[in-house]
Amino acid sequence: MKKLPNIITLMRVVLIPVFIVFLMLGHNYIATGIFVFAALSDALDGYLARKLDVVSDFGKIMDPLADKLLVFSALICLVELGDIPGWMVIIILARELTITSLRSIAAAEGNIIAAGMSGKIKTVFQMVAIPLIMLQNWPFTYINIPMDQIMLWAALIMTVYSGTEYLIKNRKLFRMKEKS
Repeated sequence: MKKLPNIITLMRVVLIPVFIVFLMLGHNYIATGIFVFAALSDALDGYLARKLDVVSDFGKIMDPLADKLLVFSALICLVELGDIPGWMVIIILARELTITSLRSIAAAEGNIIAAGMSGKIKTVFQMVAIPLIMLQNWPFTYINIPMDQIMLWAALIMTVYSGTEYLIKNRKLFRMKEKS
């Protein structure tokens, strides 16, 4: 039971290639189901880790990595399929890699930086935009609202905002130290 949160995280990683195969073969409904299941499992493993008091170093590293791998995989596949522009994905990937790298540097110096609310909102927008894009904006096509594009732009805006906010709030951690 104590390993359950980590097992769920690993399951999310194992589902990524399965998700990619279904998406790239045009089985969008199955791919969307796998993506949504994997995205929801993120909330579950975090909840269980806190509830069971089994937060581990493995989980602290693998949980956000699993999330990024899932989102990166989906975004790159959607570019390949021609559903979203590559420049948007480059901005999202650049933010994620930059902030993850800076967090690692901070952690190496003994500073742990928790995710801020804007980063969590960004993640929610991404996790909603991706399935909507995979389903060609269903069910919003019936009411002629481009919700997939609205959520994609919201995710992009929150990506830039949260990345900027993170850098500004933590700028003191990233100053070069002079050697004595």
